Amino acid sequence: MVRGKIELKRIENTTSRQVTFSKRRNGLLKKAYELSVLCDAEVALIVFSQKGKLFEFSSSDMGHTIERFREHVKEECKADMKDEQQMQDMKHEAEILSKKIELLENSQRKLLGHCLGTCPMEEIPEIENQLEKSLKNIRTRKAQLFSEEIEKFRAKEKLLLEENARLTEKGDFKSRQNVADHLDLMEIPSSSQSALTCCEVITDLFIGQTPIRNASRAF
Repeated sequence: MVRGKIELKRIENTTSRQVTFSKRRNGLLKKAYELSVLCDAEVALIVFSQKGKLFEFSSSDMGHTIERFREHVKEECKADMKDEQQMQDMKHEAEILSKKIELLENSQRKLLGHCLGTCPMEEIPEIENQLEKSLKNIRTRKAQLFSEEIEKFRAKEKLLLEENARLTEKGDFKSRQNVADHLDLMEIPSSSQSALTCCEVITDLFIGQTPIRNASRAF
């Protein structure tokens, strides 16, 4: 169940108003005392009645608490003033940056050849000089980049040539070694050659008398 908001208004009857003030004042002073004791808080309470009578409570020295309150208010005012000053400075800086951006955008459009109809005659030669300087800087940078790329390619070419020479030399050495090994395998010892020339192996199969191999021997 949602309770409705209680509307407070001034008590019209003077006697009832005085009684209510006394009761609520005593209860407020009691709550202030309890808060200072239970929570170890520095509490100062000042109440003026309708007739200007003062009622107060302080858990410590009232003057010290009031002075502490004033110092706190001053610090808050200084902080607010500092924040306000910072806000004003930021707004001023934002306005300056906005104007600079607008000038740069106008200059960029003019350099691109736009909005030249509103330019005075004295400003056009200046724009032309700026374009010539920019073109010169671009060409200088382009030549520098080309030179750096050429140096990189030359260094890479040198490394590749050295690697090619090393691989070629290694390949020739292996080729010569393979030829030498092949010749060693093909070489026949002299003792084996003499044995082959002196001995003949007969592998023919025949029946009956041994055939005469040399016809000149039959006569």
